[in-house]
Amino acid sequence: MMLKFTKMHGAGNDFVVIDLISQKCRLRPRDIRKLADRRLGIGCDQVLVVEPPRRPDVDFRYRIYNADGDEVEQCGNGARCFARFVRDKKLTAKRRISVETAAGVIVLNARDHNQVEVDMGPPTFEPEQIPFKAAALAPSYTLAVAGRELEIGAVSMGNPHAVWRVDDVDSADVEGLGPRIEKHPDFPQRVNAGFMQVVSRGEIRLRVYERGVGETLACGTGACAAVVYGHSRGWLDDTVTVHLPGGKLAISWRGPGHNVMMTGPTAVVFEGTIKL
Repeated sequence: MMLKFTKMHGAGNDFVVIDLISQKCRLRPRDIRKLADRRLGIGCDQVLVVEPPRRPDVDFRYRIYNADGDEVEQCGNGARCFARFVRDKKLTAKRRISVETAAGVIVLNARDHNQVEVDMGPPTFEPEQIPFKAAALAPSYTLAVAGRELEIGAVSMGNPHAVWRVDDVDSADVEGLGPRIEKHPDFPQRVNAGFMQVVSRGEIRLRVYERGVGETLACGTGACAAVVYGHSRGWLDDTVTVHLPGGKLAISWRGPGHNVMMTGPTAVVFEGTIKL
C-alpha cells in the first residue's frame, strides 16, 4: 500500500509522522525499521503514529516506535511535533491538546512561532517503577560499566533514564559508554543514557544515547530527566535551558509534587508517500 507521511524534527531529533486516522494501515516492526532506515527508507530516530482516542477524555492516541521497531512509552520532542502535525493537518483546531500515550495522558500547548509546551507529568524516582534494580530509593546510584563505577541518577519520565554528570560533554565517551549503559542488566527494559554537563544553575549541556536508536541530536524526555536529577541534587534552579547538539529546550520543574514542563521548537522537513 501507499502510505502518506511527514518528516519532522524537534531540535534535530527527527521523526516520520503518520496519520492513521484518515488512512488505514497496520504497521509491523519490519515496516517501522524500513521507514526509519536512513539509507533504504526515509530515515528517522522515531516513527510517530496519530490514532483516534480510545478514551473520551483525550483528543488523540499517540504511539512511538524507535528505529529498531520497538514501541516505547514516551518521546518529548516527538510530542511537540505531534501537536504541530495534528494542527497543520486540520485534525484539530485546539491549542491545548490532550493525548493518550503508553505512559499515560500528556497535555500539549501550541504556542506562537512553532513552539510547543508539553506538560510531561511528574517524574518517577521509585526504582521498581522506572524500572531499575536497586535495593532502595536513593539520590544517586553506582553503576558498574566497562570497569568503571559511574554515579548516576535514575529517573522515569514515562520512559527510563540514567543521567551521569560529566565535566565536559564534548569529551564524554558517549559512543563507548552509551550502549553499555543502555543495556546494563540493572535496567531490565534498557535505558536512555544521558551525559550532563552543568554550566550554571540555569544552564546545562546534554548528550543522550537513546535505547534502540543510538545518540540523537536531542531528547526531550532526556532533557527533562537531566534537569530533574540536577534539581534534586541541588545543582540546578527551577527553570533550566538545556543545550543539545541539535538545539535548545526550556525545562521547568519546581520539585516533588509538581509536573515537568518542556518548551521547544518544531519543524517540518518534507512530506511524501512511501510504498509498504
